[in-house]
Amino acid sequence: MTPAMKNAGAAETLDHFQATDYSPYNFFSSEEWSRFRADTPLTLTADEVRRLRSIGDPVDLDEVRRIYLSLSRLLSSHVESSQMLFAQRNRFLSMSAVAKTPFVIGIAGSVAVGKSTTARILKELLQRWPSSPKVDLVTTDGFLYPNAVLTREDLMNRKGFPESYDIGAVLRFLSAIKAGLPNVKAPCYSHLTYDVLPDEFTIIDRPDILIFEGINVLQSRNLPEDGKIVPMVSDFFDFSIYIDADEKLIHNWYVHRFMRLRETAFRDPNSYFHRYSTISEEEAMAIAEDLWANINLKNLRQNILPTRPRADLILQKGKNHLVEKVALRKL
Repeated sequence: MTPAMKNAGAAETLDHFQATDYSPYNFFSSEEWSRFRADTPLTLTADEVRRLRSIGDPVDLDEVRRIYLSLSRLLSSHVESSQMLFAQRNRFLSMSAVAKTPFVIGIAGSVAVGKSTTARILKELLQRWPSSPKVDLVTTDGFLYPNAVLTREDLMNRKGFPESYDIGAVLRFLSAIKAGLPNVKAPCYSHLTYDVLPDEFTIIDRPDILIFEGINVLQSRNLPEDGKIVPMVSDFFDFSIYIDADEKLIHNWYVHRFMRLRETAFRDPNSYFHRYSTISEEEAMAIAEDLWANINLKNLRQNILPTRPRADLILQKGKNHLVEKVALRKL
């Protein structure tokens, strides 16, 4: 398949997939999807949702009720099924009781599409189930190479592309999580300094559920000719979610977020982007458009969007960040 053919396939909408006879997904409108919440209780308040959402993402309590309660219920069923299969396998193998390894949920999608908001809301909903599971959230930002390394390798303009991540560190982290090891270290990242924080880690100690969020977590990789094991990040996922939207909408959300940050976080003198808060609005807009066109759009088309068909569930957003359609992979 030529690169042009790959790009054409990646740009296909969910409507196109739905129109084919061989789609691996079931499709639901947001109204149809909302009914699957059944009697799932709403355990978040409006103030909590406002605290959890990212800048420029207007998700509110109605959206949580409409979309995320059904998703929480679905994930609950998957976690319960995984636990039952674990118990059945132990009986089959006549193994003594051991702890179930964490159920890992991967969340992927473009910058500015709302991954972080989705991850934080799901974390809060999942840990408030009646069983009170321990739920942790880790983002891939901490697994980026430090800026000094990216600068040395001439990769600063490709930050966020697959090659800018220490994939070996990601795989070692997820391997330790799935091995059930205690006190696994996840590196920390500062959005203020736009860099990995040296010698700072979040300790992940055998959660029941781990949410692993990042733009390229569903990325595949070339397979070796000699048949050696080459794990992919998604091999460690028990369930995966892709946050989707038309690229024109993502473009608008990205630029709007950049301009909002210029009036807020960028004003901090310690911010890596502080210089953008002192230039004119026209200059800032031109910079935002350039960053979108030459970095983020290229990454979306080349690396992120082609991974969408690998997800178990796709949330397709429309204007105002509201989910309009849900695609769930058939069993």
